[in-house]
Formats: sequence, structure tokens, C-alpha cells
Amino acid sequence: MSTIKLMSGRANLPLAEEIADRLGIPLSGVDIVDFPNENIFVKLHRSVRGQDVFIIQPTSSPVNRSIMELLIMMDALRRASAESITAVVPYYAYGRTDKKDQPRVPITARLIADMITTAGADRLVTIDLHAGQIQGFFNIPVDELTAFHILSDYLKQKDLSNAVVTTADLGFAKKARNFAEQLDLPLTFIEKRRTGNKGTSETLTVIGEVEGKDCIIVEDEVATGGTIFGAVDVLKQYKARDIYVAFTHAILAADSVARLANCPIKEIITTNTVYIPPEKRLPNMTVLSVAPLLAEVIRRIHYGISVGELFGE
Repeated sequence: MSTIKLMSGRANLPLAEEIADRLGIPLSGVDIVDFPNENIFVKLHRSVRGQDVFIIQPTSSPVNRSIMELLIMMDALRRASAESITAVVPYYAYGRTDKKDQPRVPITARLIADMITTAGADRLVTIDLHAGQIQGFFNIPVDELTAFHILSDYLKQKDLSNAVVTTADLGFAKKARNFAEQLDLPLTFIEKRRTGNKGTSETLTVIGEVEGKDCIIVEDEVATGGTIFGAVDVLKQYKARDIYVAFTHAILAADSVARLANCPIKEIITTNTVYIPPEKRLPNMTVLSVAPLLAEVIRRIHYGISVGELFGE
């Protein structure tokens, strides 16, 4: 591993440190400074000439600063003659803006892809994109990993003999079906209608039998918590028993933590793809680490070993 460098932005330094520890490689030093005019300055501590460099930087809050930080770091690496640059972006922001669903709107997910490529990335590693077609926005290799195996393996340790998997978004049905197959459980649906551009939605009805059942609501990310709040409410109306919520990306924006705290949820199960500060960690929240997965993928990319074999592909 002598020709590999690991580097981290400021978005999720604890995750980067855990990955480095698992690989037995120290994080390479980098100065990242915010000037008074809000410009970001980056300086590498050591030469990266001829090295395979992996930058670990989810584009999470503050989103736009995290994106610019990633781009500027890659530009610095390219100008310092790095052999290859892999952007490890556990959470890909703007993933919901993946198509024109209204007149005169952007496709920001494509714009971010173009920016990452132009800045110098040779490869992207990410986890559970909101829309799989985002991979096609890149002209470089993209490894989209999934944390669902991590979540499902944890849930398998529980008594699921009377449980069903529930998706609160019909657009998420295919991934939810795969999750249900992993747990060997039936799949139910909650019909939801999103209203306007403010991220709000209306929960309509349940498709499938949930009365007297434990329900595992699965999502790729939770931002405002509105969808989960509505889903829990309607499941309780349909006389569901214990409710678990499992999702990859804990964005937890605005008043989402207070909203989830007031929900009758037995356990919230998520991962550390984004940094979750202590004040956002509820007593019933379990945070699973994606560091072992990312460390193994980085090792495989460096040595030219198949990544797909990790998932039986």
C-alpha cells in the first residue's frame, strides 16, 4: 500500500480516520482554510506525485462548502501530479434533482457530476444514490455501493417472525423489495404524494397487511423526517405493532430530530455516511459504520480486484 494516499475533507473526518485505521494507513495532511471572503484555500503537506489518492468527502452539510472543498482538493492533487484520484463520496448531494420534472428547472445531479469529473476525478465511489441513473451522468467509472447489507445484517439479529418491510415511497419499491428479500419478509407500501417544491408530502394509504405486524420502514435518506412521520402515523392507524426505521443517510435537517423524537418508533437504524453530531443522536438511534465496507473497496480498487464480488456480482 506504499503508493496509496488517503485524504479527507472536513465533512466527515471521523469516518475518514476509521477507514485509515482499518487500512493501516495514516491520513495525509492537508491544510483547509476559510478566508474571510469565504474562499476556500487548500495546501497539501507532502508530495503526491505518482500516488493513488483517495479523497473521503461526503457532500453533506454544509452542502455547498463540502462540494467546493472536494473540487478544490482534487484540483490541488491533479496539479501536484497525483497518478490517480478517486473521490470517495459516501453521500451524493443534489441526488433528488436527477431529471427535469417541471419546466425550466436544472438537472443539478448532472452538473455536480460534470464538476467532479472536470476537477480531476478518475473514479467515484459512493453509497446508495437516490437515483441509480446518476451513474450515467459520469464519463468516469462509478462504484455505487449499498449499505443495505449492513442494515439487513443488523436486523437479522432481531426476532422478525412477525415483521414486514414497508416503503414510504413507491419510487423506492425496487430497492425495498431487495431489502425485503434479504430479510425473507413480505413487502408493503405506503402511497405518498409529494406537494410542491418544499419537500413536503402527503401520506395517503397502506398497500398490504400491517395489522398486528412489526414494520420496518426503509429509505435511502431522511432529511426533514416528514415522510417518516407520516408513514409512522398511518401505520399506527392501520394497527401496526412495533415500528423500526432503517435508512442509509442521516441528513436530519431542520427540526427532523425533534420530529423523530416525538414518533412512536422503537428503533432508528442508520449509518455514518454523513457525520451525525451528538445532539442529533436520539436514545433509540443505532449508527452502523460503513468504514469496513469503504476500506475494503479502496483496497480492491488499489489492487485492481473486483468490487462487484463483495455483493455477489
